[in-house]
This record gives sequence, C-alpha cells and structure tokens, in this order.
Amino acid sequence: MTTTTEKNSLHDAMAVRAGSLQAWAVAVRPRSLLVALSPVLVGATLGFRRTGQIDWVAAALALAAALLMQVITNMQNDVGYTVRGGDSSGTRTGLPRATSNGWLSVRHVRLGIVVASLAAVACGLALVAWRGWPVLAIGVCSLVAALAYMGGPRPIAYSPWGELTVFLFFGLVAVMGSDWVLTGSVGTVTMLASFAIGGIAAAALAVNNHRDIAHDRLVGRRTFAVTFGDAASRGLYAFLLLGPFALLPVMAAIDDAPTLLLPMLMLPAAWQLRRDFERCPRGLAFNQILFRTFKLELWFAALLSAGALLQQPVLR
Repeated sequence: MTTTTEKNSLHDAMAVRAGSLQAWAVAVRPRSLLVALSPVLVGATLGFRRTGQIDWVAAALALAAALLMQVITNMQNDVGYTVRGGDSSGTRTGLPRATSNGWLSVRHVRLGIVVASLAAVACGLALVAWRGWPVLAIGVCSLVAALAYMGGPRPIAYSPWGELTVFLFFGLVAVMGSDWVLTGSVGTVTMLASFAIGGIAAAALAVNNHRDIAHDRLVGRRTFAVTFGDAASRGLYAFLLLGPFALLPVMAAIDDAPTLLLPMLMLPAAWQLRRDFERCPRGLAFNQILFRTFKLELWFAALLSAGALLQQPVLR
C-alpha cells in the first residue's frame, strides 16, 4: 500500500522540470544545509562568550565556506550515486536524485561542483589572510572529504565510516574551526559542544543509512547499518541523538553558565524522535524523521548559542 507521504513524494517528483531551479534544489537539498549552519553558529557564539569579541566578516566567510561544503557534498552525492548505478535496482526509498531522474545532466552537476568548490576556495583564501595557513589545511581536508564522500574509487558513502566522517567534519572541525578562526583559540566548552553538534549531525546520516539498508545491501554499499545490522543501526541513532544532551551539564559546570542548559528543552522532542524512529515503517516515512533530525540540530544549536549570549563574556 502506498502511504500519503509516498504519494506526495511521487507527485513532487513528477512536477520537477528538467534544468529548473527546482531540479537544482533536488541536487543541493536546502534542508540539509542546517547541518552546516549549526556548527558555525555554535562556534561563533561560544567564542564570543569566551573572548567578548567577534569579527563579523570572518564569521560570514566561515559560514559561507561551511554552507558551500555541504552543497558540494550533496551535489557529489547526487551525481556520484548516479554514475555508480546506485538507482539501477529500483528499490531505493530515499529522496529523489536530480541526475538519476534526468532532471539535471551529470556534466552540469559536475560543473556546479567545480563552481561551488572555487567559491569555497575563495572564502578559504580570504580566511587564510585573516588567520594564517592552518586555515588552508582545514579547508583542504574539508573539501577532500566532501568530494570523497561519493567520489573516487572507494567512496566514504560505500563504507561504514559515513557517520564518523560527518561527526568529524560537521562537528569537531566545523565547531572548533569556527571558534579558532574567529578568536585564535578554542575553549573547552567549544570542544564539548563540537561533540554534541557532531553527534546530532551524524544522527541525520544514520537515518538515511537505516532507511536504505535493504537497497544499500543490494547495490554493494557497506554502510554502518548494512555492516552491523538493524539493531546496531537503531542503537547508533539513539546514541548520536541523545548523547549530546549528557554533555550539557558538563559544559554548564565548566563555564559556570546555567543558561548553557537551555538545549535541554529539546530533550522531550529528541526522546519522541527516537521513539518515532523505532516505530517508523520502512520506506519514505523515514524522510520525515530525517527532516525532524535536521530541525532538532538547529534548535539545539540555537538554544546553546542563546544560552552563551545570555551570559556575560568570561574574557579568559
């Protein structure tokens, strides 16, 4: 039986016109950009709390670079999956891909990746002038990871390391990197926050991989869910989603800032999200779990940032 969500998705897919802005939106996936926004927001506000100052131009460049990295990852995922024949079995239940459906050509999406990469490099070089050559190392590693996720002979997306890659680059690197670029140092609370943000970002990918476990097994993708099984995949999602809340009391105690506990307001929503994940039927219904996970990360980041700004800067 086709669910309402599946019917709506099929209707939306039929309405996409080849070469249109809507087709490009399918490749770019704007909703997933929350994964890139959240770590920069947290890194910037925690850095401001620690130092009492922030360079808004550098912050804008860091945000632009982070968003571009997510765009590159999404477009590379779209075109790389098509080139490798990932949709050939006809069993995939995930979001539609622009190149697989013929809405965009592989050549055009690859050109888009080049343009986005050049823009990211331009942002990175501007930040190098501001903070020095270590920024270049961060940028190069991030760009390589974005391209390697679904590119090259052994894509990360075809291994069990996808969630770890997201945790590292959209958590540790993005949060601590933002703090360091804007302040020249990294605080202990920022380090803990990077684990929290990275965990929820990785949880979003865990939804994708859990949803597609049967299909991925057929096309040879050895994701965490495929490699370790359904039960381990469910456990991973619960750990990545709920674990960050255990870090909040530690952050509040270290910084003597009770307002850093504000994201605890989202714990009931996270708990309900975990329960809904457990009960979710196979298929497109998991897409709503995915979008709710994106939103949870943004709310967690926004409340943590608000908690940092509500306290006076500690000026250490």
